[in-house]
Amino acid sequence: MRTHYCGEITSLNIEEDVELCGWVHRRRDHGGVIFVELRDRTGRVQVVVDPENLEQFNKAESVRNEYVLRVKGDVRARPKGTENFDMPTGKVEVYGNDIEILNSSDPLPFQLEDSDTSEPVRLRHRYLDLRTDRMQANLRLRHNLFSQIRKFLELKDFTDIETPILTQSTPEGARDYLVPSRVYPGSFFALPQSPQIFKQLLMVSGLERYYQIARCFRDEDLRADRQPEFTQLDVEMSFVNEEDVMALSEDMVRSVFKSVLDTDLPSPFPRLSYRDAISRYGSDRPDLRIDMELVEISDLMQNVEFKVFSEPANADGSRVVALRVPQASNLTRQQIDEYTSYVSQYGARGLAYIKVNNMDSLPKGLQSPILKFLNNDSINKLIERTGVENGDLIFFGADKETIVNDSMGALRVRLGQDLQRVEEAWKPLWILDFPLMAFDTVTSSWHSEHHPFTAPMDDDVQFLKQSPDLVRARAYDMVLNGSEIGGGSIRIHRSELQKKIFEVLGISDEKAREKFGFLLDALSFGAPPHGGIAFGLDRLASIMCKENSIREVIAFPKTQKSACLMTEAPSAIDKEQLNELGISIQSD
Repeated sequence: MRTHYCGEITSLNIEEDVELCGWVHRRRDHGGVIFVELRDRTGRVQVVVDPENLEQFNKAESVRNEYVLRVKGDVRARPKGTENFDMPTGKVEVYGNDIEILNSSDPLPFQLEDSDTSEPVRLRHRYLDLRTDRMQANLRLRHNLFSQIRKFLELKDFTDIETPILTQSTPEGARDYLVPSRVYPGSFFALPQSPQIFKQLLMVSGLERYYQIARCFRDEDLRADRQPEFTQLDVEMSFVNEEDVMALSEDMVRSVFKSVLDTDLPSPFPRLSYRDAISRYGSDRPDLRIDMELVEISDLMQNVEFKVFSEPANADGSRVVALRVPQASNLTRQQIDEYTSYVSQYGARGLAYIKVNNMDSLPKGLQSPILKFLNNDSINKLIERTGVENGDLIFFGADKETIVNDSMGALRVRLGQDLQRVEEAWKPLWILDFPLMAFDTVTSSWHSEHHPFTAPMDDDVQFLKQSPDLVRARAYDMVLNGSEIGGGSIRIHRSELQKKIFEVLGISDEKAREKFGFLLDALSFGAPPHGGIAFGLDRLASIMCKENSIREVIAFPKTQKSACLMTEAPSAIDKEQLNELGISIQSD
């Protein structure tokens, strides 16, 4: 129906006859001449309709925004002084000789260029939202990202293999989405939380190098940056160690950023142990663009009068930290109160501070309600350790380790954003040496920090039964600008060790056989050493598009409450369908 795309018309096409199709982006009537800005997926071009051609002029008068047109005309140079250098097609225009209205449009529920349109309205009419330049660019970048990943892995001799969507329900950390079976009444399939077990079985099968851009499903509690269905890149390799997987992953991410964004990432990526990351940044996914760190000062506060500091400084499982905020002593009391309220969301009971006004006159040059509780020696050591300068401010966290880490880690990021201390850069890194397990005080049991198929460090296997908290995982996470974009591990490839891990996790032999019998059997038939990694592609795409939410890079996302406003899913099911499945709905 067309000879050219709108965004491709340039000065090279002057005097050519063209046929275009697209949507009316804007219509203007200037003293008898009508200008129609026609848009398709490549961009926009200006169509001019002269009143001398009365039939076509009358058609142009009747069109409105988002009408669908087919236009035949000849390309001309715009008159001097009327060029639009903000548009790639801004030096030319198409003189409309024949206009065909392919479809009309009702008035839109929102203006496509209105950036203030609420998200519920956008999601309810997502097909309109996807017409915007921003969303079109986001989805194209996502496509390019996927395409470049496939090219990279196929050049590395990986095989793309699909794994089942209907599978067995297995405990992998989140709730499963269940699918009832009509053929087997009372039995259910589960949608996969990840292809984890299947990719391990492919390694047992001798495929050696597998990848898949996989759809995954998790019935998780609500979070702003998560979706009930999402897309991840899954990679698995045989006869590899951590260094092999990390090297390939780094090369892939560097290659993708160069191809898609023409950006060079560092080589190699920095590395940080889990303990160091938590100690210095309060998080295992630190944003290295922010030049502030938590400084341990528990040893300096053990003998001070201020019990808010001294008690956690002397208690096991607690810590006291300082966060130096450069040139922030001008923060008002109201602002400090707002930050105090902010950290309370993470369990912090307060937020002590010291303003550094004059380093040449200590302690008089300091300003804080807590100074009267600190002796000169502890103040001097604090100043020395934090390295503060005139105009700085120090915030303090003192409580149980988890509360201090969560609250001060979040405060560090919030301050970085508020005070514009976030460097314009890409800052990837690896986090290593994760604990294999953590103890759940609610259930009084151990659970896997990653998943139960992650191999422990060889030297730490001896601690599995008596001290699981000392066991480190052969795991690695890739973090970019404060977000985890990928995570993986070397897997357990011996059935005896896998059974031992299940035992520590409180999974009985009977339960292990019921849920993982096929895996245990497979591991007993010559399973090779293997490992892999998975990347959250929705999250990676949103970071590359500089969007704050993964919903902005997914064509038809769910809301935070796991609902589709456009299709009104989930919805009730007809009684006949439920009867076929042998299911009845129990009302409250």
